[in-house]
Amino acid sequence: MIRRQLLVYLLLVHAALLVLAGLQLRASPLLFVGVEALLLASLAVGIRLTGRALQPLGYTEKFRDLLTEQNYSARLAASGAADLDRLIEVFNTMLATLYRERLAIGEQRGFLERLLEATPAAVLVFDFDGAVSLVNAGATTLLELNSPLGRRLPEAAGSARSAGLLAQLDAMHAGDSAILSDLEGRRYRAQKGQFFDRGFARHFLMVEELTAELESLEHATYDKLIRVLAHEVNNTVAATGSVLDSLLFYRSQLQDADGVDFATAIDAVKRRNTSLGEFIERFTRVVKMPEPELRPVDVAAMIDDIAWLNREHCKRLGIELAWTRRDAVPALPMDGQLIEQAIINIVKNAIEAVDAGAAPERRIELSLAAQPDGAVLTISDSGNLLAGQQAPARQLFTPFFSTKKGGQGIGLMFVREVLSRHGFGFRLAASGGMTRFEIVFIA
Repeated sequence: MIRRQLLVYLLLVHAALLVLAGLQLRASPLLFVGVEALLLASLAVGIRLTGRALQPLGYTEKFRDLLTEQNYSARLAASGAADLDRLIEVFNTMLATLYRERLAIGEQRGFLERLLEATPAAVLVFDFDGAVSLVNAGATTLLELNSPLGRRLPEAAGSARSAGLLAQLDAMHAGDSAILSDLEGRRYRAQKGQFFDRGFARHFLMVEELTAELESLEHATYDKLIRVLAHEVNNTVAATGSVLDSLLFYRSQLQDADGVDFATAIDAVKRRNTSLGEFIERFTRVVKMPEPELRPVDVAAMIDDIAWLNREHCKRLGIELAWTRRDAVPALPMDGQLIEQAIINIVKNAIEAVDAGAAPERRIELSLAAQPDGAVLTISDSGNLLAGQQAPARQLFTPFFSTKKGGQGIGLMFVREVLSRHGFGFRLAASGGMTRFEIVFIA
């Protein structure tokens, strides 16, 4: 545009000078021709100088076009003019720098994407409006998200378990770090931070499950605690029992009435002493449990035997114990004795729950579903006592914790230990008016 304007200006000025020269020098033809030639030469020089003066503007437009197209790998050719070449060198240096930075950013972004996909931790990034703009595979699996992109976190819940956890995560503020639990008692470490994008703050979340790690630490702590308690209690029980037996020799020195009371009191203390020893012995059996000896076991036949053993007891209590699904499952590797004892504990808890519950239907359902890599056993009871418990289901598997009156927290602790040593997954939760204990056998 400016080039055209300058050219028009030069043409108009020189045309006016040519007309004036013709009017003033009409009587001197030679002088008129000389002046006209000089004006034409001036016009030619002006046009040439204008072109050279505006040449950097042309390179600037080319540079602008390259930036617009994001073609940072291209380079501007030298013009041959020293002053202009210095400007072109600056342009080429800028293009080279942009190309290297874009390449580095692309490599970093590719590495970040691969890292996010490989990490088991959940990573979520939010846009300026608080909606999810980036989510990795770990987050989708760990948090059970349902089409989270473009939605706020509580709206992306894929289950009741994840809904409660997502509500807790959504309530966190930038800079917060917390240990959270879901409805099933699984524990998570969550951190919420922020970064700046185009001058505005955006938030991100990192969540990792700590359940296995904390359970391992708890197991080691309980192991040590129970061993110390067993040592001290057993020593005390043995010494106390010996002293009590010795005290019985003094009965003959008492009057008959006093002797009977004395012997009765001693026997009561001995029974209590024996019960204390048996109590701690049940815990030590869990701690000292041997490693499983794996052999092929027919799971369905094992459950049939357990159901038959409990049939009469359930009949007396008016409880229906029956299969709802019984797939043909090949023999699976496990320690049959340990697994059988664990399932007996689960069925026993189910019977006690139904007997204590107020549900009109008193039943226990057994389901064995074949899977490509094993089978899933589900034991459901209509007692549904777990639905009224405020404690997370997984807390029931810790020692010394029980929701039953007089319970010692040993049965489910034993079950957890057996299943964990086999590497079998398990889940205890209330669903559809039933309490379901699910075991995932792996072939």
